[in-house]
Amino acid sequence: MQAVTNTELITFNNWTLRVRASQVETPRLLVLIHGWTGDENSMWVFTRGLATDHWMIAPRAPYPAEPSGFSWRPHQPETFGRPSLEALRPAADGLIRLIDEYSASVKLDALQFDLAGFSQSAAMVNLVGMLYPHRVRKMGVLAGFVPAGLESLISQRPLAGKNIFVAHGTQDNMVPIDRARASIGLLEQAGAQVTYCEDEVGHKVSATCMRALENYLSSPTGRG
Repeated sequence: MQAVTNTELITFNNWTLRVRASQVETPRLLVLIHGWTGDENSMWVFTRGLATDHWMIAPRAPYPAEPSGFSWRPHQPETFGRPSLEALRPAADGLIRLIDEYSASVKLDALQFDLAGFSQSAAMVNLVGMLYPHRVRKMGVLAGFVPAGLESLISQRPLAGKNIFVAHGTQDNMVPIDRARASIGLLEQAGAQVTYCEDEVGHKVSATCMRALENYLSSPTGRG
């Protein structure tokens, strides 16, 4: 993993965050959320090609994971399959409160923000985008899926007018490629236009898709 530089580790309202502030006059907020067993350091590898006009925060998820790290849902050893709306919603609502309280504390405009996540947290990106579509400007869904239980939300087309970036590996054994392709269909049913990058890698983001993600996040339109 790329070394985390020019960042600050802070504790804010019972959350642990790694922060990279921006010196531009009107920065965009980019929220980086880590996957299962990750932490506040895990997502910075995805930021190396981004311009400094992003103010970035990476929160540590609220629940301990087994055998180590953290998770966006409580530990459920008896539960298999993809995390559900019910399991992830408390963390999604808490994340919105964190963003509002932190941005107010540093006088940062976060009425709309960009959001990117990997694996379990890519599911969180999809959930937050559908629950709070007016808040999320761009969505980076990396090696992830759409959580179960979103049928009623999807039918309301909450993502209409949004362009979402999705990246997945054809050799992914953690989140099979068929699930990723099915999730793209669900995002489109929810109204989104999807920019999709697929490559022959496992549970990771290829160099090609990394560049496509950087273009997507840096573009004013979000289309890369």
